[in-house]
Amino acid sequence: MEDSAGTQPSEQPRSSNPGMVKYARPALIAGAAVATVCIALLVIIFFLDTFNATIYSVGGKDIQDATDEAQDIRGLYNGARVGGFIVLLISLLAFVGGALVLYLKRGTGPDNSGDEDVDFDDLAGR
Repeated sequence: MEDSAGTQPSEQPRSSNPGMVKYARPALIAGAAVATVCIALLVIIFFLDTFNATIYSVGGKDIQDATDEAQDIRGLYNGARVGGFIVLLISLLAFVGGALVLYLKRGTGPDNSGDEDVDFDDLAGR
């Protein structure tokens, strides 16, 4: 038998930017987790805001009044609400970006078709 002098590739060609694929899955997971937390935070803020408005209006007052007290109650959670929306948008962008990179780079990893199957008898040493 003769050995061939040419080189034979052992795996499929990899993508030109493997760093993007390396960070896509953590970005996808982190984006989904942070988006879930932000949605829960915004729901809690909504309920707290509604609760405060209800308690304020029990005494016959209206939350839409132009009084300082009503304006303070309406603006109580504005910072947390705006921050929650900003972080939610950033996390959704990370989620979509990670999903897009993983979708576009699918099938460009190493070729594992040469792996042999291992059954229980091989693992048990029989």
